[in-house]
Amino acid sequence: MKINKLYIRILTVMTLLSATALEAEADGRKLSYNDNRRFDYFFLEAVNQQAAGNMSAAFDLFTHALEIKPDAPEVYFNLAGYYVTLRNDSLSKANFEKAAELAPKNTTYIEHLGQFYINAKDYKNAIKAYEKLYVLQHDNPNVITILLQLYGTQNDYSRMIDMLDRLETVQGSSDRISMTKLQVYEQQGKKKEQEDLLKGMVAKYPNDPSYVVMFCNWLMNNGRTKEAGKRLQQVLKENPTDVGARLTMLDFYSATGKKEKEKDLAEQLMTEKDVPSKTKLALLRQTIIDYDKTDSTAVERLFDKILATPQKDGDMYMMKAAYMALHKQPTEAIDTVYQQALKVEPDNSRARLLLLQDIWPTKNYDRVIEVAHPGQEYNPDDMAFYYFEGLAHYMKKDNDKTLETFKKAVEQINKDSDPDIVTDLYSVMGDIYHAKGQDSLAFQSYEKSLQWKPDNVGALNNYAYYLSERNEDLEKAEQMSRKTIDAEPKNSTFLDTYAWILFQQGKYADAKTYIDQAIENDSTLGDVVLEHAGDIYYMSGEKEKALDFWTKAAEKGEGSGLLSKKIKLKRIVTK
Repeated sequence: MKINKLYIRILTVMTLLSATALEAEADGRKLSYNDNRRFDYFFLEAVNQQAAGNMSAAFDLFTHALEIKPDAPEVYFNLAGYYVTLRNDSLSKANFEKAAELAPKNTTYIEHLGQFYINAKDYKNAIKAYEKLYVLQHDNPNVITILLQLYGTQNDYSRMIDMLDRLETVQGSSDRISMTKLQVYEQQGKKKEQEDLLKGMVAKYPNDPSYVVMFCNWLMNNGRTKEAGKRLQQVLKENPTDVGARLTMLDFYSATGKKEKEKDLAEQLMTEKDVPSKTKLALLRQTIIDYDKTDSTAVERLFDKILATPQKDGDMYMMKAAYMALHKQPTEAIDTVYQQALKVEPDNSRARLLLLQDIWPTKNYDRVIEVAHPGQEYNPDDMAFYYFEGLAHYMKKDNDKTLETFKKAVEQINKDSDPDIVTDLYSVMGDIYHAKGQDSLAFQSYEKSLQWKPDNVGALNNYAYYLSERNEDLEKAEQMSRKTIDAEPKNSTFLDTYAWILFQQGKYADAKTYIDQAIENDSTLGDVVLEHAGDIYYMSGEKEKALDFWTKAAEKGEGSGLLSKKIKLKRIVTK
């Protein structure tokens, strides 16, 4: 069914007008029939203009309506909203207050006034507004809840208790209300009220041991340890496996100095399969602190004892691995624990990533692929697993597999992706596309790489060098290459690239300066650098030196393919 929005808006406005008319009649305010019709027309048109976003026209119409009927609360209310849009707090406040004053029984006006006070952090006036609202809506739990929160801002604990009592009258008693009361009594320091409330909850739920445990915790916190112990023993007699009661008994043992009993109970809890993992981990952290002071080997025995019980997740294995790493145990032993964690919880991305980080330095790239690939299935949104597998293929010189994996990786990129990973993905893709002779795709990949990390020197260098090879965009290439040597002024590869770009631009003297620096900082001197040096020296007029560089380049490799011709003809050749 199609809904006519204008029709609904008219009905809404007419309802407001009717309500205001009744309030005006009750207050003895009367307008002539014609004035009422004129007011209704201008007010309705103002609302329509406001809804259409024509705020200036709406304001003029509201103002004109107010001239006809100066005590119209609905106009003040709408003007208040207009000033809220303009962020004029003083006029918003004045108009909200005027609307509520003229229509003291209009709950909408009073509630908006109260919300305005809350947003302005004027909590005292907000309380006054909501107390008026409560008189009109004494069975509205939302109003009472807001009053409770407002009194909380003033630390008015007595009034908070009043509000909680009101909530109980409206909604009936509940654990949530009782617990809030308990917190308020705690703030007030009213011990008797706290005790009575807790005893009442115990009596109300005689078959639920958690309330007795809660009361026992309160007793211990208030120095009544012996009484708490007796109650706990009774609970455990009836519910010997209750985790909450046993955890509180741990506190009891600690408070009464019964260290051996505390230790035995803690170990018992940590080795039971039904105890939540988070509880076990919390207990273990405290136990590790205590054991490390006396016997660190006892911790490992405890881990073994705990892990002898089937685990629901990998958390305990991860804590063991962290402990082993802290104590500098062998990487192989720690990796075994990561593998155990993955066996229990294959989608534990942290365990898988830590394992991959340990495997990578060994250069066992097949093992990297073996571990990384399942990570893509269990955690398809985590591009780190594609990254590791792709790099492993790349190190194995399998460009097709690398490209296939990285294409999957870039599909997972989003605004929260790690820029370091994304920039490397695109940079390597650029290198592979160039190797395949697909320079257009290579340059697109480098551009994307630099969008994610403009200072990626590897991408900058390769992009610049491949442009210079094609003798294209040499000014852009020079700018990119310059960034690399500014970042790493002694990197011979970057210096060679920069020298070659200058050479392509015909800047032979500058090119010679930088190729000399490249040679000075390169202990290995490959055929590419040596051949570049020969070309640069030749164009700088030092032909004997150029021939010497070409000859040395030929001893190192094949060079550009034209190297043998250069040596034979003793000059630069281009084809």
